[in-house]
Amino acid sequence: MNINYTILPLIVLTPLVGALLLSVLPDRGKTMQWGALVVTLITFLLTLHMPFHYSYSAQSGAFQFEQNLAWITSPAIHFHIGVDGLSMWLMVLTGFLAPLGVLISWRAIGERKKLFYILFLLQQVAMMGIFISLDLFLYYGFWELSLVPMTMLIASFGRSESRRRAAIRYFLYAFIPSGLLLVAMLWLYARTGTFDLPRLAALATQHAISPNTAALWIASLGFLFAFAVKVPIFPLHGWLVDAIAEAPTAAVMVLAGKTALYSILRFSFAIFPEQSHRVAPLMISLGAIGIVYGALLALVQNDLKKLAAYSTLGHLSFITLGIFTFTIAGLDGGIYQILNESLAGAALFMLLGLLFERYGTYDMREYGGLAAKLPWMVTLFVITTLSIIGLPMLNGFVGEFLILSGSMQSTLAHHHLWTALATTGVILSAAYMLGMIQRVFYSGLGPKSERLATWDLDAREHLALWPMVALFLAMGVASPLWLKAIDATALTISDHPPSGRPTQPPHHTLKIEAETYGPIYTTAPATLQSTSGGSR
Repeated sequence: MNINYTILPLIVLTPLVGALLLSVLPDRGKTMQWGALVVTLITFLLTLHMPFHYSYSAQSGAFQFEQNLAWITSPAIHFHIGVDGLSMWLMVLTGFLAPLGVLISWRAIGERKKLFYILFLLQQVAMMGIFISLDLFLYYGFWELSLVPMTMLIASFGRSESRRRAAIRYFLYAFIPSGLLLVAMLWLYARTGTFDLPRLAALATQHAISPNTAALWIASLGFLFAFAVKVPIFPLHGWLVDAIAEAPTAAVMVLAGKTALYSILRFSFAIFPEQSHRVAPLMISLGAIGIVYGALLALVQNDLKKLAAYSTLGHLSFITLGIFTFTIAGLDGGIYQILNESLAGAALFMLLGLLFERYGTYDMREYGGLAAKLPWMVTLFVITTLSIIGLPMLNGFVGEFLILSGSMQSTLAHHHLWTALATTGVILSAAYMLGMIQRVFYSGLGPKSERLATWDLDAREHLALWPMVALFLAMGVASPLWLKAIDATALTISDHPPSGRPTQPPHHTLKIEAETYGPIYTTAPATLQSTSGGSR
């Protein structure tokens, strides 16, 4: 059988089989760590098959590596899976972060290792399943599955006595809106007789789902509310700070953002396009407010984990702003920034976890003067910080630039006001991130840093962190390698594809058109002439 036909089931089944194998192996020595590392590396290698065999010249909106098999006759449920430029890179990202999560947990998880790594692998199964599901029933199964291992990871491996409260709060925040999502899905099936996403999207384009506009509006809110809580979008972030503060590092790396933002792009925008445009002004305003709100709260934090949590809220709000502009640049930037935020956020949480291993605290007041003691760690902290605040030549700059450009091009009401407000978040993020670096590494010695003699990064920690740094640079200077697939997805969602733009991306899409994105993409051959980019 053609590997292209079986690659997606293999990617999902590999961590599931790995979890089953770990459950029967004895929990002795480093057996669990090595077993989980091998399984996650195999999964990551399988995900790399997709970008190397992806047809970048395929029609916009088409799914690849697709399977559509009848599963249950009544109700009509299909095993329908596939990927496009949006879900493909998210799967590769999830596969890439998994072995790094194992490496960073090598020493941090000393008890109940079997339970930890089984739950970690099950979380990978759920996330991969979410990204490939094109049947709403199948998707909902993976969506609900993702709640269980994450809740148990927080409750069982949190750092303080508040871990169970944080886990319950996370579960309730995510589970209750999911009930509304299920009701909306069942209503869609009652009206259309299908759970199949492409068919539902086609019916939505023809205005054939239901003549009842009020019911459509309520159903769209059921979808959006479930996803917005999970992102989280301001002011639905009540679970975020506690969950991030308590969760182990490997769990935090995949906790917020990716699956919910993907779900908004994949399901809300496809099934409810008119309703999504209708709510867009509100979402843009909440995104801009969330950027500033998260940044201002991060500025006054003494706890490193809470600072990182509010930083995450701000950056996820940035993505929300971008995707709800419904412009090509905003959507490209928003989707690209999902990858950037996930990578830079994961690197930051990994580094914070390593500091906690050495000093046993996240309180910045206990630190100071660590630059001389931990030169490699401060180097990686600074590079990660520069990526997060969007330094040109690093990955964060590309996404932020496109989001702000797309927001300024939007035709929605008051978009200039919200863009200006969001731009202040760039300045504020530099303030709190650079302030954190100064307090932890370059100020006078604190109680912990003065009293405890610790070690700098070891070989395993270098191995976990330097691939992230390489991607920061690669995604900053060679962003068209990723955007050539993302751009095709953005074209299907955006308001008005540019006149004269082919519906199929050119075969040589290593270069995204410079007139679209401006001089930041002039890493393409010199024959590619850049212009001002105003047409989009």
